[in-house]
Amino acid sequence: MTGTSNPRRRVEVPLGDRAYPVVVGHGAIDELASLLPATARRAAVVTQPGIPFVTDPGVAPGIEHDVIEIGVGESAKTMRTVEELCRRFARVGLSRHDVVIGVGGGMVTDVAGFAAASYHRGVPVVHVATTLLGMVDAAIGGKTGVNLPEGKNLVGAFWQPSAVVCDLDALDTLPERERRCGLGEMAKYHFLTGDDLLAMDLVDRVARCVEIKADVVAADEREGGRRAILNYGHTLAHALETATDHTIAHGEAVAVGLVFAARLAARLGRIDAARVDEHLAVVEGEYGLHASIPDGLDHGELVELMQRDKKALDGLTFVLDGPDGVEVVPGVDPAAVRATLDER
Repeated sequence: MTGTSNPRRRVEVPLGDRAYPVVVGHGAIDELASLLPATARRAAVVTQPGIPFVTDPGVAPGIEHDVIEIGVGESAKTMRTVEELCRRFARVGLSRHDVVIGVGGGMVTDVAGFAAASYHRGVPVVHVATTLLGMVDAAIGGKTGVNLPEGKNLVGAFWQPSAVVCDLDALDTLPERERRCGLGEMAKYHFLTGDDLLAMDLVDRVARCVEIKADVVAADEREGGRRAILNYGHTLAHALETATDHTIAHGEAVAVGLVFAARLAARLGRIDAARVDEHLAVVEGEYGLHASIPDGLDHGELVELMQRDKKALDGLTFVLDGPDGVEVVPGVDPAAVRATLDER
């Protein structure tokens, strides 16, 4: 914690000898150089055009580095991009003791992390999250990956970062739609804990989301059980992203997915109508997000896409609310899913 005029929070992701800090606050980018692995002599900074903190000479990583820009949007979140990154790493002479620094939103940290996990069978990575969604979710926990035409994030690896920087000054640069995407993930944490996140100031709000995710990741790093609850709302969300060719953004899709999951849980007798109404009140009322499935989509296609979801181990698998809280529910009846999709 720094002085009261510019407080920062440091949250640890507790993974034993692989524990790492997440620094949250205004001006947190100033700590980047101190967070790099001691062995690193060169850094590959993976980013996109127009991302803050890259070209400003006051926030350089403090070691020799090369800036590598990748494409913008989910269409660039591919195996080809990972190959191009790894080839660039080779050309600049990146070694296993050096470091990859992913600077950007969730797409950048997913791709940079996967490239780091793959190159030389593992190079350290530090993430500088510049979007709200990246800060509260994507940059934390070591899940990396890219898309296939058949679905979202179907190829990837678990590769924990050495540190994460969440400089809240970056949020001042975000367009409104990016801000809403972050709120979609934040609403998810509301239902996992019941915390009134919107009552907190921004530093504490982001830090609390990081704490929630860190606790879940520490208990189930590789998503063998409990960690899958972090996918609340995501089964439909990923299907919506794929079915719309990513014209609906991730956080927007998660907001729709949260309310859909509540309606499905009610149809299955797990929760009552009042709990569904609470989901609507939080998602639409408190967070100001849309909760309806877009018109014109083929519901049969959505069911097929949800069956390909990476957490599906026994038929259709959803994270659903219930009497004991949010949990993973395998083997959900496709007819119930289709009937819930058809609700108006």
